Amino acid sequence: MTQYEVVGIGNAVVDVISHADDAFLADNGIEKGIMQLIERDRAEDLYAAMQDRLQTPGGSVANTVAGAGALGLKTAFIGRVRDDELGQFYAKAMTDIGIDFVNAPVTEGENPTSRCMIFVTPDGERSLNTYLGISTGLTSADVPQTVTEKAKLMFLEGYLFDHEAGKTAFREAARAATAGGGMAGIAI
Repeated sequence: MTQYEVVGIGNAVVDVISHADDAFLADNGIEKGIMQLIERDRAEDLYAAMQDRLQTPGGSVANTVAGAGALGLKTAFIGRVRDDELGQFYAKAMTDIGIDFVNAPVTEGENPTSRCMIFVTPDGERSLNTYLGISTGLTSADVPQTVTEKAKLMFLEGYLFDHEAGKTAFREAARAATAGGGMAGIAI
């Protein structure tokens, strides 16, 4: 059984970055310099409108886990992605940087992989449009105790604490980690 130094549970969000000018933002109703949550149709429209996209795995806790992995720690990340192009990208990219991406992409359901479309204007300002998609459906079934009980340190993403199923999954994961001698904390 693998012992992990850091395990994260959170939103698996593909960050999609593109350069844009102020006119593009205005034409597409994007408020400059803020993060706004958007619905699926809007996410698909904005994604299609992006030029020269750069994609990278993201999500606040996933980024923390990636940082820990870059320091040489044994890491794992638990999050939901759809079995679609972005979900397959996310799972592979996390694995490629040495993170054990615990969950296989989900084949059932309707919500696609979560994504954050980030438009960077010439002045360096970032305007984020985030669709949370399948990530918000995390439940206890997505969180294997065989991973959580072997975590020395577990980070739980506060954004997922909004839903009862997420709260339950977090509580169970935290109990398993502490019962195994680890520590758990929630990122807010």
